[in-house]
Amino acid sequence: MNTAMKITVSTAVLAASFGAAYGVGGAVGPVTAGSGPAAHAGHGAGTASAGADVGSGLADSPAGGLQVSEAGYTLDLETPRLEAGQQSELRFAIRDEAGRQVTAYQREHDKELHLILASRDLATYRHLHPTRAEDGSWSIPLSLPAAGDYRVFADFTPAGKDKKNLTLGADLAASGPYKAAEPPTPSRTAAVDGYTVTVNGDLRPGSAGELKLNVTKEGQAVTDLQPYLGAYGHLVALRSGDLAYLHVHPNGEPGDGTTKAGPEISFTATAPTAGTYRLFLDFQHNGTVRTAAFTVQAGAAAGTGGGQQEPAAENSTGSHRH
Repeated sequence: MNTAMKITVSTAVLAASFGAAYGVGGAVGPVTAGSGPAAHAGHGAGTASAGADVGSGLADSPAGGLQVSEAGYTLDLETPRLEAGQQSELRFAIRDEAGRQVTAYQREHDKELHLILASRDLATYRHLHPTRAEDGSWSIPLSLPAAGDYRVFADFTPAGKDKKNLTLGADLAASGPYKAAEPPTPSRTAAVDGYTVTVNGDLRPGSAGELKLNVTKEGQAVTDLQPYLGAYGHLVALRSGDLAYLHVHPNGEPGDGTTKAGPEISFTATAPTAGTYRLFLDFQHNGTVRTAAFTVQAGAAAGTGGGQQEPAAENSTGSHRH
């Protein structure tokens, strides 16, 4: 893992309202982010491959993440509709250009594939790890909390020399009565199961910047964070309005001789444009993975973002499944 991983940009084609987040543990407040397309950093790559930009000129290469097919691979979502509030099985496959189900992957952060699920109003967020059968089909038990439109992102790297990391996306619907969630109050501080997470630093469009997330519990600094998927923290950002997908990793890693196990987790990030993003931080302590969620504004004046602590969102015990 490189010590200064930039965000790459994935553009989405979805119009979304902005909502509170559901995670293992709860939700958090705002940071700053942009309204242009977002990109996905290739794991293990030192440079960011820019995604398509909406008028900003910051990126000029094809974007990934919100495309169902890219580089000869396709996300085949076999269960595009579920019933809200009922336990179901989500099934999908990654197919190559010949239509065959892919069975060989490079492991990235301890897993062959990471599945991110988010509602289009960003009220629900899940970081999932489905099970792959020998024939290449993937499945995971799933219960969606509310009716509405969702997006699933498959983050993986096919096995083979010079294969690049891909993020493919597909729509998922949950049937039932639907009401969009209200947006959370912007804040740089989040409360999650007795933990407080604070964001320092600004997300700037077109310019790399450092975001430092500080974890405390009952007023005491947490200095014994546990590695989760090979890192002390993982950060995913979804841009409000089109669900552009950004996936970043921390600066440094456990066992490198310099990175401490908290209370601070550092990320290097570049926003493609000014706008609003929802950030989801996964961290592990005392054997439990929790998700802190922040609403952030990229391109806003430094230090803006509100001073109130965002209350924890409803817990979602299925946010981290393996």
